[in-house]
Amino acid sequence: MSGREHGHDLAPRPSAGALAAPRSDDELEVVPGFERENLQGWIPQLATEDDIRAVIEKAFDYRGDVTITLKSNRGQNDREGQGSEITGYLFDRRLGSTLATSVVRLMVAASRERPTVPYSEIAAIAFSGRDTAAGKSYEAWVKKYWEKRAAGEKNISIEPEALE
Repeated sequence: MSGREHGHDLAPRPSAGALAAPRSDDELEVVPGFERENLQGWIPQLATEDDIRAVIEKAFDYRGDVTITLKSNRGQNDREGQGSEITGYLFDRRLGSTLATSVVRLMVAASRERPTVPYSEIAAIAFSGRDTAAGKSYEAWVKKYWEKRAAGEKNISIEPEALE
């Protein structure tokens, strides 16, 4: 992989003679970022095989728990008339040629269980957990820094907040 697939520009770096003049300490270097979708609370429709595959890719990239409703009753919360549910962090997915041969794996918070679920058994996916990285971009960190500096604070240290 060249890196371009992930948005990295591989253009040649400027030579030492082409460097810009040094900046003062108060100047902020701005690097273009990217917007993350806010998926928390989203319950997408899974009408087609392509929908299922696309939503599972989003769930795999999501940094919070998801709740998967199964077509059969084999999960944590069996309910009459409905498929069971498994809630956990989707940490792995294995793509096969069909939905039956493609699987996801979850880490269940309340146990050491790591259930494997075929795509073909998934009736619904809900992005039920808090996205633990929402609002924690580099840009958000720099904004907090400059707000504290503008307020006249000295020895500024911005510590990460506790996850839970």
